Order: sequence, then C-alpha cells, then structure tokens
Amino acid sequence: MRYRQSRLMGVSSDREPNRQLSDRLVEVACRPLPTELGESSMISYHTRNAGDIAESAEEQFEVLRDACGFVPADVALMADSPALVNTFFSACGHFRDEGTFAPDEQQVLLLSNAVANRSEWAVAFHTMEALAEGVEPSAVEAIRQGMLPKNRRMAALSSFTQSVIELRGQVDEAEVAAFQAAGFTSAQVLEVITAVAISAMSNYVTNIARPPLEDAAVPHSWNARELTGF
Repeated sequence: MRYRQSRLMGVSSDREPNRQLSDRLVEVACRPLPTELGESSMISYHTRNAGDIAESAEEQFEVLRDACGFVPADVALMADSPALVNTFFSACGHFRDEGTFAPDEQQVLLLSNAVANRSEWAVAFHTMEALAEGVEPSAVEAIRQGMLPKNRRMAALSSFTQSVIELRGQVDEAEVAAFQAAGFTSAQVLEVITAVAISAMSNYVTNIARPPLEDAAVPHSWNARELTGF
C-alpha cells in the first residue's frame, strides 16, 4: 500500500502541560553529538557550547546540555543560524505542548516526513524515537519501506502527511475530506502542516550536511533503497 491510500482513523488529544522548552523536547534531543562529518559533508560541523551560539538560543541549549550533556546533530548544525535554531525550538515546543497528537502519533508524522524527504539521518533518529514512544515495530518498518502501517490510525497520519509533502500542499478536497472523515479535525490538518515545517528544517539541514549517525541510531540506519511502496 502506498502512502496515499486509505486514511481512516481518529487521534488522541491528551497533552502535557505547556513549557517554554518542553520536557519531551529535552528527552528527544538528548543524544551523543558526533564531532566530525562524513567525507561528503559540506557544512562545518562540531559540538556547540552555550558560549558558541547565539544568545537567543542559549537557554534551550543549556536545558538540553544540563539534562544529558549532548544535543542531536540537526540542532547542532542549526546553531550557526539564530533565525533557524530559534524557529525550530519554538515550532517544536508548540507542536509538542499545544498540539493534539499523542507522542507516538507525533513520531509517526515525523518519521513519515523524514522518509518523504529522503533524510537518512532523520529516518534513523525518528525510528529510534518512534520505537521509544511505543509505535509498533511493524508500523515503523512499514513506514521506512514507503508503505502504510496496518494500524488504521497510524496509516491515516502517515498517508496524509506524505500527500502534503509530495503534492506541496496541493492536496485535493477529497483527501482532506477523507482525513476529516477518519475523525480528524480541520485544526489537525494544520497541525500536520506544523510537523511538515519542523521536518523541513531538520531534514533539509541534515540532507545538506550529512552528519554521521549518533551511536544509538546506528542500528536504525536507512537509505532510500529500502523504499518499496513508491
């Protein structure tokens, strides 16, 4: 089954309390930071300390570093651009704290987006995070292969976000109607767009820079040759 097939599920709306930088963002972002790029990288890439980054991003980096001592590759790469890193932190915080998708559903969205954007770093990272959030391994593997999960709710999320990316937002009325008929709201259509925007920042940065995978993500390495559903 391809991503544009059946979209047939509802979605949980339980969320954590709002925070400037959510605890969940801290947990997701805390991964060992590589110190060197692969040979094909085009961006200077190294560990950023609070003193090396824009003042406006210092608090977020300090929270991450205080929690586990590391930040993930995509965030580290963004540190050279205050506009990008602060936009990313803000978007992630609002998405996680104020959105209506449960943590496992958020990861299905972000993993599906990473596959659609052919981001090898992000697919590995969000595979790790999706499994940690309780997404069924078979659903994760289906998404990695460009297929739909058997779980109808996860299939609906994965299918719709893929359509948004593939069609540059030009989804037709029937697709939106099918998404809403599955129990989603018009506000959740917009939340999918939020996830697409977050993924664009993370996926495009890592696609350009090609950072090595963190050790924890290495078992989940991926490349586009794994896609069978396209």
